[in-house]
Amino acid sequence: MSDHPGTSDTPDPLDAFEELIAEETDRDPDLAVIEAGSRTLRTQGAGSPQADVPGRPADPEVDKALREVEAELATRWGETKLEPSVARIAALMDVLGEPQRAYPSIHITGTNGKTSTARMIEALLGAFELRTGRYTSPHVQSVTERISLDGAPVSAERFVETYRDIQPYVEMVDGQQEYRLSFFEVLTGMAYAAFADAPVDVAVVEVGMGGSWDATNVIDGDVAVITPIDLDHTDRLGETPGEIAVEKGGIVKQGATVILAQQPVDAAQVLLKKAVEVDATVAREGLEFGIVARQVAVGGQLVTLRGLGGEYPEVYLPLHGAHQAHNASVALAAVEAFFGVGAQRAEPLDIDTVRKAFAAVSSPGRLEVVRRSPTVVLDAAHNPAGAEAAAEAVREAFDFSRLIGVVGASGDKNVRGLLEAFEPIFAEVVVTQNSSHRAMDADELAAIAVEVFGDERVQVEPRLPDALEAAITLAEEEGEFSGGGVLVTGSVITVGEARLLLGRG
Repeated sequence: MSDHPGTSDTPDPLDAFEELIAEETDRDPDLAVIEAGSRTLRTQGAGSPQADVPGRPADPEVDKALREVEAELATRWGETKLEPSVARIAALMDVLGEPQRAYPSIHITGTNGKTSTARMIEALLGAFELRTGRYTSPHVQSVTERISLDGAPVSAERFVETYRDIQPYVEMVDGQQEYRLSFFEVLTGMAYAAFADAPVDVAVVEVGMGGSWDATNVIDGDVAVITPIDLDHTDRLGETPGEIAVEKGGIVKQGATVILAQQPVDAAQVLLKKAVEVDATVAREGLEFGIVARQVAVGGQLVTLRGLGGEYPEVYLPLHGAHQAHNASVALAAVEAFFGVGAQRAEPLDIDTVRKAFAAVSSPGRLEVVRRSPTVVLDAAHNPAGAEAAAEAVREAFDFSRLIGVVGASGDKNVRGLLEAFEPIFAEVVVTQNSSHRAMDADELAAIAVEVFGDERVQVEPRLPDALEAAITLAEEEGEFSGGGVLVTGSVITVGEARLLLGRG
């Protein structure tokens, strides 16, 4: 089958995938797989990733320099090891001259939808001719994705240069603190320094985890955006949406404007109370702004949005799912608030500019089609709420007669809840594991999957390349024109690796 990741009569280039990762024994597994996957793709002759998902640098010297920086970053605490405090990042900002104060910012927290919302906000601001900086996490394929200027990831050269520029100050702070700066804290410092150096007109910043003690929270966002709150990272943030909202609400600063997506009642109560305490203005989805109408369109959807300044009819959004329409309404309200719509000015934003901005939005790894015959879709859902939104969007946007799931999840997630959300739409599921040290063992995942799907609907393939090929084979069983498809999900890392292995289209 020529459409498979490998063929039976030629050496399978994907067999080298694990070998390349294994070579990187002294590096963080997440970084190793990014590098190994990129080299595997070049061996396959696959198409280049699109501009907002960069691969390895073509210049060997630049690639070497980036690898050195990645290796140095990998010696620091990873993103799952936290000491809840902003003391270290505040100290770094102090010795850097407070770069985060050099520009206004829009700060985004929530459980799901943060990155897509950040990308929409960035696109809208750029369409209105503002120079933007965007900081999001985690990355799909390359660490350089996390820091964007003017709507595109910084080049590898600029990433390395920014790291080397702040490195002496990072080491200075390391020596003064009880714990060294973490991986995420250093990247946050790099982003804020890069934005000041550019300089940008506005920064769009996504929280890493929580809000109050997140490293990004050394900024005072003019606009605080809170996407829907649900249960995730409960061991660190709280056991209920209300408890989690206490941490998320930490980004709401004195006199800010809060753009509040639809929330569980207990979370909304907490956030509204916080807004009152700091004299912030609140705009709520479903009341001050929201979705008027939406319909499925080719490649996405057509929406009419009600913003803070009026109605924006027939806006094309090239993303699937009701959740993305909600993200769009939140993003629009955030940009209106940034421009003073509904406060200093009554008129809405220019509708043609808004339409142009939304039509250009992309969100890699969010119901992204990466090949046809059969159709393979990637979605980074990693918790039950995200999985439910993705499953509903698949039902709405795709007409699959038979959908095969490929699931590789992290061990610290609610995997049963995620599988239960996908159970109604998967004919069969192939369970696997990504190369991250956080990945749930494939056999352990399979045991849970059998309880949810039944033994006859579960297949185990520990290697992701094998899982992809098995799923494609299952999807093709009904024939070339049967409408079979594959959905790869469960983790951003799983999606990133699959994206590298399959290419685009």
